[in-house]
Amino acid sequence: MTDRPVAVIAGASGFVGAALVRAFGEDGYEVRRIGRSEKHRWTDQASVARAVDGADVVVNLAGKSVNCRYTDVNRDEILRSRIDTTRALREAVAAAARPPAVWLNASTATIYRHAMDRPQDEVTGELGAGFSVDVAREWEREFFAGDLPSTRRVALRMAIVLGDGPATNMLFTLARVGLGGPQYDGWWPPHRRYRGIGARPTGDDRSTWHRTKGRQKFSWVHLDDAVDAIRFLRDRRDISGPVNLASPNPADNRTLMRTLRRSVRMPVGLPAWRWMLEPAMWVLRTEPELVLKSRWVVPRRLTDAGFAFRYPQLGTAVKDLSSR
Repeated sequence: MTDRPVAVIAGASGFVGAALVRAFGEDGYEVRRIGRSEKHRWTDQASVARAVDGADVVVNLAGKSVNCRYTDVNRDEILRSRIDTTRALREAVAAAARPPAVWLNASTATIYRHAMDRPQDEVTGELGAGFSVDVAREWEREFFAGDLPSTRRVALRMAIVLGDGPATNMLFTLARVGLGGPQYDGWWPPHRRYRGIGARPTGDDRSTWHRTKGRQKFSWVHLDDAVDAIRFLRDRRDISGPVNLASPNPADNRTLMRTLRRSVRMPVGLPAWRWMLEPAMWVLRTEPELVLKSRWVVPRRLTDAGFAFRYPQLGTAVKDLSSR
């Protein structure tokens, strides 16, 4: 028994989850972990229920990494891993004798449409279509399902988190190998990897492209700010529903790649057209969507609530990561 508050963190083995475990420990929390190789495992619903009952806060970051090729097997697992873990937690919260006061569940800023005309916030933003968007829709639908009167729920629509994670490492790799110029979308033989998924799939059956000329927006958030924002939302009892976790100052692709080149001291950055990116991303076992979709997302609810970002500018964020 302990007098400390209790936090349940699912997906604690990832780089965001590991940082969150450290932060909650610093805040005086006893941390219970749920995962495939943790004391509380997804395969044991009774154990999940024991972890959740009596906890003060639950944070769920579980789900297969999207840093992979969207094969049929991977597409199904990306969706299943998010829906099943969220459902298991929702059932545990509903059955708890003392349910948590707040449950923060990961989502993604990719839920918004490809945007070149205006930023997307939680109030006026427009949801997109296709595989990544459908995963986010189904994820949030499962999260907000049912009635949990004692538990405040917050969906964390996270932009690309800059830290020691797969997305950041892939971007730094492109810069280091001389492919740190802007990335241009363009025609490529249509494929079906980005087609919709789930009970109500959306979008085109075949892939499309946009003439962005390397000006596609890049929304991001420094790892430290992502962790601080989760702590902020944990303690702000007046905030619920979807919240964008993104820097208030998105960059564009040209600026992103120029900043990365400078950080790794690579003077040359060859531009990359889609016909170059597709085979390169195949070798890296990831998807061109990461750098070609225009993600223009801003954190309206966080800024309106007075949250202060430590790294609001891309340059200072990348400089900090390079120094580490």
